[in-house]
Amino acid sequence: MEGIAENRDRYFLEMAIAEAAKGMEEGAGGPFGCVIVKDNKVLACAHNKVLSTNDPTAHAEVVAIREACSAMNDFQLTGCVVYASCEPCPMCMGAIYWARPERVVYAASKKEAAEAGFDDSFIYEEIAVAYPDRTIPFVHLHHPAAETVFSNWVKKENKTLY
Repeated sequence: MEGIAENRDRYFLEMAIAEAAKGMEEGAGGPFGCVIVKDNKVLACAHNKVLSTNDPTAHAEVVAIREACSAMNDFQLTGCVVYASCEPCPMCMGAIYWARPERVVYAASKKEAAEAGFDDSFIYEEIAVAYPDRTIPFVHLHHPAAETVFSNWVKKENKTLY
């Protein structure tokens, strides 16, 4: 017999999967959905919108994080649970860590996503490659003004750390 918490997780995860199907059927983007919940209340329910918005960052998790943060009027998802139809990609994982939810529950694995044509393994591999040798070269062009901005941030008294 499943516990109450597992039933709740299954319920919200099924909502995320239904959202993935909806977005895919609408032609908004790939088959990915995300629901963000706090205290058993849905703050955001979103699907991938990469194609409908021409925005490569409009993955379901990023769209949902933006909506949930707006609903909470906060830049962090303290006390929230992220339910994703699939294991988050590296970009979404980064957004999730910056948003700091309580936990993440996902359905399909990145292996299953890769088998469906959404293979992000090259990104994980690129992270370990030296900047100049990456598929997209990263060039460090030092500039003193960048140092000044960071120095001013360190000195700033009324800043919000995140």
